[in-house]
Amino acid sequence: MLDLTLTEIAEALQGELVITAAAAEAGFTPGTVVNGTVDTDSRLIGQGDIFVAKRGEFDDGHRFVEPAIAAGASLVVVEKPFAAEHGATLAVPQVVVDDSVLALGHFATEVVRRVRAAGDAETRLKVIGITGSNGKTTTKNLLHTILERHGETVAPRDSFNNEVGAPLTMLKLTESSRYLVAEMGASGKGEITRLIRMAKPDVGVVLMVGLAHAGEFGGIETTLATKTEMVQDLEPSDLAVLNIDDPRVAGMAEKTAARVLWFGLSDGAAVRAGDIEATAAGTSFTLHLPGGQSRTVRFAVLGEHHIMNALAAAAAAHELGVGIDDIVDALESVVRAERWRMEVMGGANGVTVINDAYNASPDSMAAALKTVALIARPDQRTTAVLGEMSELGPYATEEHDRIGRLVVRLNINRLIVVGEAARAIHLAAEHEGSWGGEAVFVETADEAYELIAADTEPGELILVKSSNSAGLRFLGDRIAEANS
Repeated sequence: MLDLTLTEIAEALQGELVITAAAAEAGFTPGTVVNGTVDTDSRLIGQGDIFVAKRGEFDDGHRFVEPAIAAGASLVVVEKPFAAEHGATLAVPQVVVDDSVLALGHFATEVVRRVRAAGDAETRLKVIGITGSNGKTTTKNLLHTILERHGETVAPRDSFNNEVGAPLTMLKLTESSRYLVAEMGASGKGEITRLIRMAKPDVGVVLMVGLAHAGEFGGIETTLATKTEMVQDLEPSDLAVLNIDDPRVAGMAEKTAARVLWFGLSDGAAVRAGDIEATAAGTSFTLHLPGGQSRTVRFAVLGEHHIMNALAAAAAAHELGVGIDDIVDALESVVRAERWRMEVMGGANGVTVINDAYNASPDSMAAALKTVALIARPDQRTTAVLGEMSELGPYATEEHDRIGRLVVRLNINRLIVVGEAARAIHLAAEHEGSWGGEAVFVETADEAYELIAADTEPGELILVKSSNSAGLRFLGDRIAEANS
């Protein structure tokens, strides 16, 4: 983080600085400089860090103020004066705010402003915002890999893309940061706009608009309106990187004042992929960039759908002045999208486990199944272990049913459905005719594991796919370990 005094931090948080007698005795003054990492998780606090006590749905971060101080926090941000309850035990300053989450946003906005103001035309911080129903984290990771070779790059860990995770990422900026790759998710209208106002993108990327989280949004049209927020406030000097193959995303070109750079598989895309060949080792394709540039990419990330994420990252990097050779070299250095995202885990007797159970939507579930069907050898047994796709609301039964029928049409040899919320996948597969495969329903991941452990053929290809809430990512690890 930037070097800021306690007074400057309190002003940025729009809160009141309180230095107790114990903190004053420890040497803290309003002019004390603090530059530690900001976090809401007391377990991640180290010496000199800033702990923000946030109230959550199931717990209250104020319970962990003292553990954070014991871990070395040099400042705590609270919604109620902590010293009033604990007196002289509080030997570090505090900033009292009305709402910790809103205060985090204010703090991030000020830090981004200061970093941008510190650079000249050549070195000024560039902000790249990424949104879409699927692929945000993978695209963020790919772009981070490309850009970090050309300057200090800040990007979120995991899927830190909401009203808490995004500002925590922004607060990692320093005066020497060249790029901020901001993954921007949302569960309702206005949330992306709020994130953009903390750090307005120079480059806004929209990947796709699908049914992921449709239950929370209230329908696909609301999802579309929310994702469109990414490009609506861009200025003519900014760039919108849009997926030409998704009609909903393509329609955003009419909603933005920014220049548009298209990516996709269609001929009309300025950044596109051709000559695509998918295998169990990854995907090979030809990357075409504006100006007639092209190069072959041997992309180790499994699944043709991840080519679109690679194209989006390449388009943004090209706009930022990165050459095609550097883009390709960086893409080829990435061996997996992210932990538990199309993660290929080899095992004994040629068994391969594809663990893709961190997130699931109808689009990503279908893409994972199609990848299995595409890369499987004619003599290779295929098994899909599928769990719930969460947050689909009224679309849940229909979309789980569609996935069950797709399993049959792709001729996956064996289907194991886990959990009552995913039962419609099993019922649909059983009702679909002309399939020589087997469909089994179980209540728990342990039952699924026992089925796999009792019957796994040499060379089998096993996909494990579900939303994070179903917990099957740990089942995927367990299956892989048992076959290693």
